[in-house]
Amino acid sequence: MVIHPKIRGFICTNAHPVGCAAHVQQQIDYVKQQAPLTMVPQRVLVIGCSTGYGLATRINAAFGAGAKTLGVCFEKEPSDKKTATAGWYNTAAFHAAAKKEGLYAHTINGDAFSDEVKHEVIERIKEDFGQVDLVVYSLASPKRKDPETGELYSSSLKPIGQPYTTKTYHTDKDLVTEITLEPATDDEIAQTIKVMGGEDWERWIAALHAAGVLAPQAKTTAYTYIGKKLTWPIYGHATIGKAKEDLDRAAAAMRERYTDIQLEAYVSSLKALVTQASSAIPVMPLYISLIYRVMKEEGTHEGCIEQTHRLLRDALYAENPELDEAGRLRMNGWETNDATQAKIEKLWDEVTQENFHELTDYAGYHSDFLKLFGFGIEGVDYDADVDPVVAW
Repeated sequence: MVIHPKIRGFICTNAHPVGCAAHVQQQIDYVKQQAPLTMVPQRVLVIGCSTGYGLATRINAAFGAGAKTLGVCFEKEPSDKKTATAGWYNTAAFHAAAKKEGLYAHTINGDAFSDEVKHEVIERIKEDFGQVDLVVYSLASPKRKDPETGELYSSSLKPIGQPYTTKTYHTDKDLVTEITLEPATDDEIAQTIKVMGGEDWERWIAALHAAGVLAPQAKTTAYTYIGKKLTWPIYGHATIGKAKEDLDRAAAAMRERYTDIQLEAYVSSLKALVTQASSAIPVMPLYISLIYRVMKEEGTHEGCIEQTHRLLRDALYAENPELDEAGRLRMNGWETNDATQAKIEKLWDEVTQENFHELTDYAGYHSDFLKLFGFGIEGVDYDADVDPVVAW
């Protein structure tokens, strides 16, 4: 079939297999151009491995350090009449590239919140390499089913305490407008913490530890976004922020709990980027379009692959990593420093419907959005007939 993007609201409902493979290869090529990540261990588990920061971490570990990587994701496979999700094609491309270079790669496709998938991962680790040295937790999901009670929790993107009115950009309508978000209820806050907080990360580490498959001095990290003034009302001081605080609690608890193996647990705060998750959050398309312009002008812009490469090289496996007051690894300083934020805030105050495309780098935002689904990649013929059915 000939596959062109089908965009509905803030999501793209299809993906291009050749484009996704080309995008993965671009990231692999970047990693190969850097110095080897000699400190990164050889046995890596990535929970949430098929898109964004999780995929980029897996690529860096495999092609930058030669690591064996085991991944977990939840992706929809293709049929003759319908494309797979982008994460499916990304994973297929990663597997093909790893096989070509003799690198171990295995991916389990299923609900990472479930105990069944945790058990399957543990058995695979035992069978294939005994223990893991690094566990990366990079899940983004709107819902989570509690494996003990069977209750389904749903996350909310709402402020806390009082309504919040701010500018936003509707990508589907090309419209800058104001949006008012009503405050979350106590139940919505609690459910968001259940979905996006540290509970499942802790369950993963507990299961791996109980099974004896966490290596001595293993490390684990969960990814988060902190932001600054412009995004605090919807990110920091909001339902998501409460969930992120729970990640900090979980990291501290695990450091205390697993002293027998000297587990190192960190939350890694990364920069704002176009991802399938961030595209759904009010304010973020406008904010990211502005930081893209400012950070590109400053020469500090990074994508997922560059950011995770620097995380592994300069923070997670540095001798004395720099931590913030909450014990997090902070990789977002190039975005959140006062000078850069002042430029962004000035543009934020100035931007209107009339000057939006002049003041922002929405072109860069939209390009990165399309690339998430394998579209807009140079060298790919999007008018060619392609087979949507691709196996891992």
